[in-house]
Amino acid sequence: MRILYSHRIQSRDGQGVHVEELVAALRAEGHEVHVVGPRFYDQASFGGGSSMVDTLRRFLPGVLGEFAELAYNIPAYRRLRRECEAFKPEFIYERYNLYYLAGAWLARRTGLPFLLEVNSPLAYERTKFGGLKLRRLAHRLERYTWATAHRILAVTGALKGMIAAVGIDPDRISVVPNGVVLDRFDAAASRAATAPVLGFVGFVRPWHGLDGVIRSMAATRAELPVTLRVVGEGPAREDLEALAAELGIAESVQFVGLVPHEEIPEQVSHFDIALQPSVVAWASPLKIFDYMAAGRAIVAPDRPNIREILTHEETALLFEPDTPGAMWDAIARLSADATLRERLGKAARAELERRDYTWRGNARRVVAWAQAINAQA
Repeated sequence: MRILYSHRIQSRDGQGVHVEELVAALRAEGHEVHVVGPRFYDQASFGGGSSMVDTLRRFLPGVLGEFAELAYNIPAYRRLRRECEAFKPEFIYERYNLYYLAGAWLARRTGLPFLLEVNSPLAYERTKFGGLKLRRLAHRLERYTWATAHRILAVTGALKGMIAAVGIDPDRISVVPNGVVLDRFDAAASRAATAPVLGFVGFVRPWHGLDGVIRSMAATRAELPVTLRVVGEGPAREDLEALAAELGIAESVQFVGLVPHEEIPEQVSHFDIALQPSVVAWASPLKIFDYMAAGRAIVAPDRPNIREILTHEETALLFEPDTPGAMWDAIARLSADATLRERLGKAARAELERRDYTWRGNARRVVAWAQAINAQA
């Protein structure tokens, strides 16, 4: 099929990984995909973004910045329409972004099937965490975009529930978690000979709770020697490095920094215990699928969206995030039991394969829905 892929991603981060992996999977399945997004995205390096966008955000804060996001739709729609007329797609696939309306407008104009991937309830998220100003307008436009889609692809059932709660027909919402490319990973057994390696991959934010891991490492280092390997960058890194030095365990905490996505399998292969310390209620964390593909023993919070993927005592150890020390108790248990680590890791990999948590599996599902919509037209 001929697929027009529309997005408004501004930086090459986890969002970019999702776009590029799904596009590659669709092409590997034999489909022709034409991607239309901001030109500065194509020029950004991994982990980077547009200096122009950063400048606009500094000088157009608040309401003015949000109006600028809305104004972007005019050139974006014109370009998307031109590309559509030249490419002649069989359906439009779009990664949802707040205030981005181009795909919805094009779908209404052309009548083409419109599949909308939703990774977050952005009006809610930006209201809570990002200081959203035009809140009423943002929620209305979000619902307009969702209502225009022939099918919404939510990354978790929890997110599906949030979308349905604003009046979207749940029968038009499918759950499509993130995925991996399986053959990049070597699902070997636990590799620790002495001190197990704890590992974390991702953007290093204060709310992830890695400070608690470091404090627990320091408090128990005599009876429970472990090391921590942090792969990624973020605003919390500097404070975490200072904390490890202050507690006298700097040599036990390694900050690898930002690495290209294709190097993640090699990085995760160094882990014995893979950490997802915290999670928002609607997320489908990319790192969990990487951990599963690598056959690592996983420690993650016991939350509904995580339970959609992992099962306590079967494919991971899930801890109660509101109970002090619960995460460290799970880590300590795994650190002392290599057999349990191996069992959980193998089961996680098998579950990933059984449920086809792969980008190519997602690509096949996307195309099947588009074909069904076309057949009903």
